[in-house]
Amino acid sequence: MSYYYYAFFTLPTMIAFTIAFFIPFLLGIYLSFTRFTTVTNARWVGLDNYVRAFTENKDFLNAMIFTGKFTLVSVVLINVFAFSLALLLTRKIWGRNVFRTTFFMPNLIGGIVLGYIWLLLINGVLLQFNVDITFSAKYGFWGLVLVTNWQMVGYMMVICIAAIQAIPPELVEAAQIDGANAWQTLLNVTIPLVTPAFTICTFLTLANSFKLFDQNLSLTRGAPGKSTAMMALDIYNTFYGTTGYEGVGQAKAVVFFLLVGAIVLVQLRVSRSREVTN
Repeated sequence: MSYYYYAFFTLPTMIAFTIAFFIPFLLGIYLSFTRFTTVTNARWVGLDNYVRAFTENKDFLNAMIFTGKFTLVSVVLINVFAFSLALLLTRKIWGRNVFRTTFFMPNLIGGIVLGYIWLLLINGVLLQFNVDITFSAKYGFWGLVLVTNWQMVGYMMVICIAAIQAIPPELVEAAQIDGANAWQTLLNVTIPLVTPAFTICTFLTLANSFKLFDQNLSLTRGAPGKSTAMMALDIYNTFYGTTGYEGVGQAKAVVFFLLVGAIVLVQLRVSRSREVTN
């Protein structure tokens, strides 16, 4: 009888997952080895699309480098700010619940809307110096870092707050009785016990930073030139920007998937080994 219940509750989900995700995923891998404009006229070309993705121009390589730099800076800053705010807002200060809500709210705003709002704000400041965010790649880079931090710090902060509040008070009290000051308690008690939260936060920030598209599209569109185009935007421009390049765009998407998957798996393995050590 239990098998019938299992099938009743899982089959609809499995069918939906297969139709909406798994089959299109396999079809996408197949199409990366073909030249096509529609699915019905796909013609097998082997690895030609992958070769073209890396050799016809340097746009994809530049996007990979730009995405890597952006991800490294964003992951570090988001997690540092989130943990710092979590430490502050777990103290007994006036209005801490209001501050928690305020910091979390930007996460509820859609990426496109968020990008256009910050585009107005950033350009409003930069126009005082007769430039805008597309004047230089460094303006676009730090603009994207600013927007991403503003959106994600509050979410990561909530995760860190939950981890800090789960620390048994007697451990902190024992450290204080042993003569540990606030800094020593932080390093030897708090941080080791919130390492699982760091693993979650690092995973989320790493994956979301690599996959960033909405803010990149609305904030810079890759300008100036294509120097601030991240990988997701470059794939979008390749697939939809030029007829006949759909296969190249699909090949880039497969490379993107493999790259993100490999990085996330390595990060999880390293983080979990540190959890065991702690």
